[in-house]
Amino acid sequence: MEKPMLLIGKCCYNNGIWFVILSSYLLCLLFFLLDISTFPRIRNFPANKTVPNLTRNQSTINDHHHDESVLSDHLYSLNITNNNITQISSTATTENHFDSCSGRYIYIQDLPSQFNDDLLRNCHILEKSRDMCPCVSNNGFGTKLEDGNSKRVLIKNGWFMTDQFTLEVIFHNRMKKYKCLTSDSSMASAIFVPYYSGLDVAQYLLSNISVRDASARKLVGFLAKRPEWKTMWGRDHFMIGGRVAWDFRRQTDNENDWGSKLMLLPESKNMTLLSVESSFSNNDVSIPFPTYFHPSKGSEVFFWQERMRKRERRYLFSFAGAPRPGQQDSIRSELINQCKSSIEHCKFMGCHGSNNPCENPKKVMGLFQNSIFCLQPSGDAFTRRSTFDSILAGCIPVFFHPRTAYTQYWWYFPKNYSEYSVFISQNDIKEKRVMISAKLLGVSKDQVLEMREEVIRLIPKIIYGDWSSTTSGFKRKFEDAFDIAVKGLLERVEKLRKKMRDGEDPNEGLEENQGQFDWLWKELGF
Repeated sequence: MEKPMLLIGKCCYNNGIWFVILSSYLLCLLFFLLDISTFPRIRNFPANKTVPNLTRNQSTINDHHHDESVLSDHLYSLNITNNNITQISSTATTENHFDSCSGRYIYIQDLPSQFNDDLLRNCHILEKSRDMCPCVSNNGFGTKLEDGNSKRVLIKNGWFMTDQFTLEVIFHNRMKKYKCLTSDSSMASAIFVPYYSGLDVAQYLLSNISVRDASARKLVGFLAKRPEWKTMWGRDHFMIGGRVAWDFRRQTDNENDWGSKLMLLPESKNMTLLSVESSFSNNDVSIPFPTYFHPSKGSEVFFWQERMRKRERRYLFSFAGAPRPGQQDSIRSELINQCKSSIEHCKFMGCHGSNNPCENPKKVMGLFQNSIFCLQPSGDAFTRRSTFDSILAGCIPVFFHPRTAYTQYWWYFPKNYSEYSVFISQNDIKEKRVMISAKLLGVSKDQVLEMREEVIRLIPKIIYGDWSSTTSGFKRKFEDAFDIAVKGLLERVEKLRKKMRDGEDPNEGLEENQGQFDWLWKELGF
């Protein structure tokens, strides 16, 4: 018989083992029950939820280091504050938890081919004076520039012989790659009408008015029958105008009047035209002329900006253009005379002759890169493509009329015009009250540096990039001219939609009204 103390010790020892076993069992049961409670959420996880392919992104980044522009890409990734340009890795985001395109969906109206594709197929006859086929190639960018010697003026990639009248083609091809497209028009915040209005009207500008207006009338007739039209009666529809808005606003039915009536038809008065020059009407807004530079990577933009900052400029000012002897109000002849009489400060490039140097991107950009200031007087229209070429070259524009830029590109340029340009009234030039060289010599070096830096900061905003061809493992984090146009258009349509919803007149009170510039006209003495 065992002693009492030994029995007690044995019993306690065995109970301890059972206690441990029982505790472990209960703990496992608790964890199992908790796991079961989470199972429904896992089972109902969206079937289309995908895991980010980090391996592919890393591979892309590795390939990126073998690119010939690795230096500019590296500088681009480091330069954040000076250029408002950043890069972020292509890693997992929270975009799947919400609709990132909400309020930004755009539906592209499917038009009969006569309004776009047929025009490109017949590019040989779009203009009587030249063959437009090279101009509309490469998605509207034109022939690619591959001159090996152009490295002194241009850079190797992203340069094209872009014509100033091909914006409609450029914009349409960018819109096809817009990330918030929808095939359901009921989801769309705006309707894009891909009509090549400028290319079309250019064929008939010298024809009788019935011929000039024929396509426009067919277009609005087609649109008005579409179900999308009745949503806002066309106020959510927009088009691109590759020519100045006045080419689409013939005021009378006089055969001698210029242009078509595209934007004055009852239906089109509700639509918005984004054109290279606006008319101050409620239904058109100006966006930049296309330049020669269409980069495929953000790093190319930064590299170009740095190059323009460091550029040594031998001329105080320059002018590329031709006189307008038939225009009574033109100051071009006076500008040319002042430039030629001040050869130590000014360089003149005459835009005339069969071998017109102004049609050579290398010569134009070379002149502007060597100039501190670039004169931008009005010509056949108030605006000039040259304004954007000069900004691209880091050359400070000098304007002589508010309509050349200040009352035009308010989505793009600073409201305070003195931040990026110099203004000299054309009236002062006519009356010979101002000598341009004296005026510009009076601008301090500090002011020049500040204005040039602002001009260089504008470069990303005024280019239409070719981002679809990028192979970089990083995302672009700045807006170009297309992005800004789409953003501004969507905001404009939303204002119209709110007015209609509130029972207000949608044609009144828009910020695009001419009245918003009354202060500027007064300040500049017009």
